[in-house]
Amino acid sequence: MRVHVADHPLITHKLTVLRDVNTPSPIFRALVEELMTLLAYEGTRGVRVEPVDIVTPVSPTKGVRIADPKPLIVPILRAGLGMLEGMVKLLPSAEVGFLGMARDEETLEPTTYAERLPDDLSDRQCFVLDPMLATGGSLTAAIEFLLKRGATDVTAICILAAPEGLAAVEKALHGREVTVVLGAVDERLDEHGFIVPGLGDAGDRLYGTV
Repeated sequence: MRVHVADHPLITHKLTVLRDVNTPSPIFRALVEELMTLLAYEGTRGVRVEPVDIVTPVSPTKGVRIADPKPLIVPILRAGLGMLEGMVKLLPSAEVGFLGMARDEETLEPTTYAERLPDDLSDRQCFVLDPMLATGGSLTAAIEFLLKRGATDVTAICILAAPEGLAAVEKALHGREVTVVLGAVDERLDEHGFIVPGLGDAGDRLYGTV
């Protein structure tokens, strides 16, 4: 498993505002989208392309375009939805699937309650979006779900991670073709499985507590 922490002053600045408890939901949503575009730039460095011949106003030349089959973007519901627009802006030709996962707040184990994905993901590059890599349970389950359907190259993009969750994902997916791109790695998990200092519950801050 490859891990890349996007160390950039713009990312750190936006994360600082995102963490602030006084940042209202509309600004929080806008910042998540902006952060996602920056992280997606890092996460798509390995996106597959194929050569193409074009003609400029001056002469013929060669370039590249996104290869088929198109990449698949998979936000983990519900918080991952807040990251989708930023990713699609950078990779508009990609297809989008959805995976609904929830964490049991007592056992901290993930359960899958909904999915909208192709049955066969053979030879597909998949990009999983989840703001918080806390215990690692949901992200591991989501990636394993995609690999079982034939995905051969999975990149997870998260805004924040805890060291414990990152280690858990790496242990569970050892030897698999997986990349994790992060905005930052925080200090630790607390006794409730929340990232410290973190930014709270990303879903609640994006969409409220309904």
